[in-house]
Amino acid sequence: MPIKVPDNLPALETLAAEKVDIITDNSAARQDIRPLRLLFLNLMPKKRETEIQFARLFGSSPLQVELLLMTTASYTPKNTEPAYLRRFYRQLSDVEDEYFDALIVTGAPIETLPFDQVSYWPELTKIMEWSRTHCFRRLGICWGAQALLNHFHQIEKYQLDSKLFGVYDHTLPEVPGRLLQGFTDNFPMPISRYTYNSSEDIDAAGLEILARSEHAGVGMVRCPRSGDLFVLNHLEYDADTLAAEYFRDKNEGLNTAIPAHYFPQDDDSRPAINRWRPFAFLLISNWLNDLYQDTPFDLTSLSD
Repeated sequence: MPIKVPDNLPALETLAAEKVDIITDNSAARQDIRPLRLLFLNLMPKKRETEIQFARLFGSSPLQVELLLMTTASYTPKNTEPAYLRRFYRQLSDVEDEYFDALIVTGAPIETLPFDQVSYWPELTKIMEWSRTHCFRRLGICWGAQALLNHFHQIEKYQLDSKLFGVYDHTLPEVPGRLLQGFTDNFPMPISRYTYNSSEDIDAAGLEILARSEHAGVGMVRCPRSGDLFVLNHLEYDADTLAAEYFRDKNEGLNTAIPAHYFPQDDDSRPAINRWRPFAFLLISNWLNDLYQDTPFDLTSLSD
């Protein structure tokens, strides 16, 4: 089943070239079916790249998915033209009377800041509170996962001694559950962050750790009560995403270590191989199926 995206979204051309099953607003309106409505709060600086990375994953499901793009009103991104945001993105004021199956919060390059020092933290707090009565479930990625964990479960993030950067193997719990059906016992996840969440804090909050790494710590967490999922790493990344970050920092004269377990034989002249792509598709497919089984048909019942 195709993913529904806004008409004329530039990402459509890339997605079509990749043979991702897509459908425009006009075509979807003729289908007598309720799609899963996903509100995608994109906090990443390169918004178009992030749109493509997630749209290709959501488009792999047999379910029809409607992806609505969202941004903040209190902070204007520097890397995206305002006209693009006005055309394709919504703000809370535009959707506050609507209902969604899930709110998705991406990562953001601000993780070294305390939450209350992030310029749009008050607005994000308002969005997260609003989601209690207007979104059935939440999915957080990297800093977005940390923000959701902090707001809903009072879990702090802690500074690492150095940047955690590379592709690290993670292991599953003894009973993985349906979100991780089809996963191998060990699977790789790309990581690029300066902070971490403590497994002791997560356990104390009554949350489930779905994936952890001997060297990189907790990688994926789920709330057994709400079904919210917190992915602390970046399965959605392209093969060259970490390379682009590495060479950018290197060209700026920063003392950036080569990403671990990423370039073949740690040779940055050789292209990296995407070893995590199957698990990205599998996780999102399982997550959408899990969401579809649990979400109410009438989303307005969320506010009852």
